[in-house]
Amino acid sequence: MTLAHWLPFAIASAILVAIPGPTVLLVVSYALGHGRRYALATTAGVALGDFTAMTASMLGLGVILAASATLFAALKWVGAAYLIYLGIKLWRAPVQAAETPDTSETRTSRIVAHAYAVTALNPKSIIFFVAFVPQFIDPHARALPQIVVFETTFIVFAALNAFAYAMLAAAARKAVRNARVQRIVNRTGGSLLIGAGLFAAAWKKSAA
Repeated sequence: MTLAHWLPFAIASAILVAIPGPTVLLVVSYALGHGRRYALATTAGVALGDFTAMTASMLGLGVILAASATLFAALKWVGAAYLIYLGIKLWRAPVQAAETPDTSETRTSRIVAHAYAVTALNPKSIIFFVAFVPQFIDPHARALPQIVVFETTFIVFAALNAFAYAMLAAAARKAVRNARVQRIVNRTGGSLLIGAGLFAAAWKKSAA
């Protein structure tokens, strides 16, 4: 693979992952609620989720989803329902004083699982990867090595982006000192997640 084929993909990927979506909203929500200590956990969940979505796409699941309205709808509803569930949970999250240790949702494995599910259970991502990656493949070279490089590049960018959002949100959390502001932050983030879930549920296959 030449630099001329890789660089445009890298630039496009960097721009795409920087655009806030459901995954970024979840990462920011956890960082605001728990600080920096779970930044790596959410980053790992995002990386694993993107790896699953991209690998499934490259194995042909994206084509199946594009062709099967039933399968597409099922996965879409599962992902949308999960986003709405997380949004409601964040909306109802208890508010704690800044000096009080946050002991809720302390299992790292659960946080990784949440970030993974939000990232992986997104049929738009799977179909997007099927449409996006081939645009940068050199037809005169072996496809598999190129796919491996592209997938690794995208996952690294996505993980770095999630970690950066988490660290920025954790730093902003220090400025949030009173319960009223914390409640506004939780409910804003929860509303955005619920909105993302409703949007995913309403999204039409023809828009892919």
